[in-house]
Order: sequence, then C-alpha cells, then structure tokens
Amino acid sequence: MKKPLVSIITPCWNGEEYVARYFESILAQTYDCVEVIFVNDGSTDRTEEIALMYGDRLKNKGYGFTYIFQENSGQAAALNAGLKIFKGDYLTWPDSDDFLTPNSVENRVVFLEYNREFGFVRSDGYLYEESDLRRPKGFISGRNPNRFNDKLFDDLVLERTFVANGCYLVRTDELLKVNPNRKIHESRAGQNWQMLLPLSFSSRCGFIDEPLYCVVIRNRSHSRAYSTLKQQIERTYELKHLLEYVVFSLNVDVYEYQRIIEEKYSHRLLRLAGNYGDPALAKKSLQYLKKFGSVGRVDRLYYLMSLTPITRLLGKCIFRTKQLLAHKSRF
Repeated sequence: MKKPLVSIITPCWNGEEYVARYFESILAQTYDCVEVIFVNDGSTDRTEEIALMYGDRLKNKGYGFTYIFQENSGQAAALNAGLKIFKGDYLTWPDSDDFLTPNSVENRVVFLEYNREFGFVRSDGYLYEESDLRRPKGFISGRNPNRFNDKLFDDLVLERTFVANGCYLVRTDELLKVNPNRKIHESRAGQNWQMLLPLSFSSRCGFIDEPLYCVVIRNRSHSRAYSTLKQQIERTYELKHLLEYVVFSLNVDVYEYQRIIEEKYSHRLLRLAGNYGDPALAKKSLQYLKKFGSVGRVDRLYYLMSLTPITRLLGKCIFRTKQLLAHKSRF
C-alpha cells in the first residue's frame, strides 16, 4: 500500500543562523514520503546557499524538494507560493527557526490514518530559549487541560489554546473544502488563523499528548519586533481586523462574534495601556469593557498601572510573581 505524501511548506527570510537546524530535523524524520517546499522570501544572507545544499541532501534521501525565491513580501505571501503547488495528502507548515522531533511527521500521519473522524491533528511541543537548546523551558500547550478539546474554533478565536503551526498536520482534502483557491489574504500577520480557523469551524482536531515540535524563542524574531506602544497598538488592530476578516467569512453569528472580538481586544489594549503607562487608552478600553459587563480585578489593576510609575511597577511585580508560580506548576 502506497504511503500518503506529506507536504512541508516553510517560508524563510534571512535564516542563515538557524535554517540548517530546521533542515537537519527534516532529514532526521522517520517518515520517508515527504516533499519540502522552501520559500525564500527575499533573503539577503546565505539562506539560498544553505537551502540549496540541503535540497540536494533531501533529494538523495528520496524526498521531493522545491525551492522558490520571491521578493520580500511577507510570510503569508510566501505561504501562498507553496499552497499553489503542494501535492501532499497531508500538509504542515513549520517555521524555519523551529525544528521537528524525528518522529514528528510519522506520529501525526499514523494518527490521522487511524482516526478518520478528524480533519486535522496537532501535537504538543517544547519551548526552547535561543540561548539554551539543550533543555526545554516548558511545553507549548502549557499543559492546559483544554489541549484535548477537538472543537477548536472558539479557543482559537479567543487565543485560549496554542497556534504553533508546526504542531499541526491537516488533511489536504479537508483544507481544500474550506480553501479551494489555495490562497490566504496576504496580511503581515495572522496567517495561521487563516489556515486553522476555517478548518476548525468545519472539522474536529485530534491531539497527540507528546512533544513533536520545538519552538525556539528568539529575541530578534518578527513577533518581538514591536517595541513601542504605537507599534503594539498598530499590531493589535491589524490582528483584530484580520481576525474579523476570517471569522466573518464563515457562517457565524456576526453580531455575537463581533462582541466577542471587541471584548477580547479591549482587554488587550487595556493591558498595553497599563504596561506602557497610557491613562487615556486605559480609560477608553475600560469604558468598552464596562459596556460588555466584563471588567475584572485584573482589568482594574491594569487601569491603575496606567496612572503612575509606582502603580505600574507594583502591578508588574504582581504579574511576574504569578507567571513564575504558574510556570513551576506546568513544568
């Protein structure tokens, strides 16, 4: 019986420092029916040289390998380039600065082959600090009990669960039911929402309670590039609009999900206001939350943090202590 083909699409921009680690993890896979589509998103370093070298090694192992170069257009555009041409029965799209455990692909394929009721599957994973790849600092799931949920739509909308793209493996036929054009909106962020929300709205997701993917937390990563309050606010609204774009394209109660999304981002803006000391933004966000009837003790603390440097320092100490206690209980 012929094995199902697994497609791995990976965009990369200026990844010479870490992309070899990613390719080594692909070469180490125990599953041998794989095609790799590597999209170089306008890199100006040695990414191309390294990718093509590993491309030869992947071909020698019997894997398919396609290399695409495009002018720098962002991860969503790079993912689109791969979506147009992938041929696999299954699809995953890990980041180039992360890596897979050797049994990552095989274990997820086996799960979906034996559990036809699920349209896609995800596994747990490890979190690593860039400075120490010998020991993980925790689990991607945070060992949260909701990791076993198989209906993920609301959890993904509200970010109550993880969206580590390399943890997921999806059935191509299920993906094409919700995305027959093989294309997502080319925004600067939110590509994983665009891939996963339509799937989770129509399909159940299985879970493998085993770390099969490794996320490396990098200080210079794209997600950490928003350092000023203005940049953080712009990114927040960008994500909000993208989430609305995806959710409202589905057969949902638009009024209900508009309220859910407005409430979610009012909490987020209030948190930013507290951390950066912006009382005007805090007041505006708090007013929105009062309208929704969802002001809690944490919201009031963030509002107080926005007022003075002293309350801001005290609030950050309280939150830091809670984070440390939560981390010890999870790992």
